[in-house]
Amino acid sequence: MNTKYIDLIDQSFYFPQEEFNLKGNTLTFHDIDLMKLVEQYGGPLKFTYLPKISENINRAKQWFANAIEKNQYQGSYNYCYCTKSSHFNHVLNEVLKNDVHIETSSAFDIDIVEKLKAKGKITDDTYVICNGFKREQYVQNIARLINEGHNNCIPIIDNYEELELLSESIDGKYQIGIRIASEEEPKFEFYTSRLGIGYKNIVPFYNRQVKDNEQVELKMLHFFINTGIRDTAYYWNELLKCLKAYIRLRKECPTLDSLNIGGGFPIKNSLAFEYDYQYMIDEIINQINIACAEAKVPVPNIFTEFGSFTVGESGGAIYEVLYQKQQNDREKWNMINSSFITTLPDTWAINKRFVMLAVNRWNEEYERVLLGGLTCDSDDYYNSEQHMNAIYLPKYKKDKPLYIGFFNTGAYQETIGGFGGLQHCLIPQPKHILIDKNEDGELVTTLFSEQQKSEDLLKILGYNNS
Repeated sequence: MNTKYIDLIDQSFYFPQEEFNLKGNTLTFHDIDLMKLVEQYGGPLKFTYLPKISENINRAKQWFANAIEKNQYQGSYNYCYCTKSSHFNHVLNEVLKNDVHIETSSAFDIDIVEKLKAKGKITDDTYVICNGFKREQYVQNIARLINEGHNNCIPIIDNYEELELLSESIDGKYQIGIRIASEEEPKFEFYTSRLGIGYKNIVPFYNRQVKDNEQVELKMLHFFINTGIRDTAYYWNELLKCLKAYIRLRKECPTLDSLNIGGGFPIKNSLAFEYDYQYMIDEIINQINIACAEAKVPVPNIFTEFGSFTVGESGGAIYEVLYQKQQNDREKWNMINSSFITTLPDTWAINKRFVMLAVNRWNEEYERVLLGGLTCDSDDYYNSEQHMNAIYLPKYKKDKPLYIGFFNTGAYQETIGGFGGLQHCLIPQPKHILIDKNEDGELVTTLFSEQQKSEDLLKILGYNNS
């Protein structure tokens, strides 16, 4: 009988896969020996595999290059990294190896941009696309960057007041974009995004505040929807409305030469994941080409702002199963040595799925389980609602430690979880490991941050201040 964990995976999915394989009885991820990582650093731990960031950037750039050539598209393509996905220095250093640009969301992002400029990682030729709702600190930081000569900083206007606020602080001429307030899917509890300016108001806004304003040059129209770039009737309908808005605005504004289609590429969340990236990009470029040709307007340069796609598949987390609780006839709870709420907050906040696999003991019998975290919160779990289906793992044995891995966790989890700060129930934040390749192509690991200690949390809480 096929009762081993490896049999289950082999029967359910194509395995091995590009990034997952076995080394004996244990799992490897991009050739990283995960058990060796655990033996060296202990658990729980999180890790970032830096080469995957550059790999995904260059995959996307190649897809767009292919689509531009196939469709004889006359505009250029610019890849921007959405910094809010992960602001860490090691992430930005890897991102900026690949001739890309930056999209920011708030005031302190500009401070990061200035740090990177000082190190030569960013130049005045790098586009800095400033999204988000802007108030005094963000406006002042954007103005400082532009006033110091960064002419490729483009604030994206989110509301009617921002243009005046920016103009008061910026010396001389500057470029702007306008964000479209897209309409959300019918299942959403609201109809229109809170971000941006409505379709029907964009041209009147341009005519009223931008057209005769000698200080301002409109360069970009920005389009983004919450559900991301997916092959659905909803996405294509919204893109078509966006193109109609671009064409109307382009006929009024000859300086408008760029269309930002935002981010939203999905990333792998199970071994059964399928998504035809090249098809989607081909069709987007084709639709833009057709719409502009019919309207007799020049096609725009294309910008994207990929965040999760850039950094998500570089991350992982490894936990040990500490104990098993048989709560009733059907439910076995495997308790991990950390917390889902604090280390993978999207699992409980939005029921996000990640790839989850056993790290070791693949040649042993499996069982159906639920996964629970250490906090006393009833929401601290990961089960079939988040997972693709029921969770099966090698059978728990007290004398044979079982480790499990969650993969493609590199976007948002650290910042949403409050990296370096207080954690729910004071469960410590795990250690974090950086994994890279040296000049010889060999894997090298470094400790980025230690697991939190009691004194770290007590200091934040004010107990060590006297």
